[in-house]
Amino acid sequence: MFTVTSYTVEKLKDPFNILPGERYEFVLELEVEEDDELYHDEGVSLRVVYMKDNNEEERVVKYEFQKTTTGGYINMELEEEELALVRSLCHKELFGPTVE
Repeated sequence: MFTVTSYTVEKLKDPFNILPGERYEFVLELEVEEDDELYHDEGVSLRVVYMKDNNEEERVVKYEFQKTTTGGYINMELEEEELALVRSLCHKELFGPTVE
């Protein structure tokens, strides 16, 4: 498991209107414990493309772990709990907290 220490978000432009909905790129800076297999001395970031389509459905379209200092790809997948955390963070940043 990891902790998100900071992040940036940017709306991706589609100048030709080829893709439906809106897409956003998040770059999450992560704190990972040294005994975790995801840990790297260079630091770990998670790049996420998050989408809200024209039917108001939201989802993570793509994600990839990267070494923070070099940008090198880390071949790992998110666990379900981690993916839920990322979805929640993206939704809250873009659209505010969900009212239940």
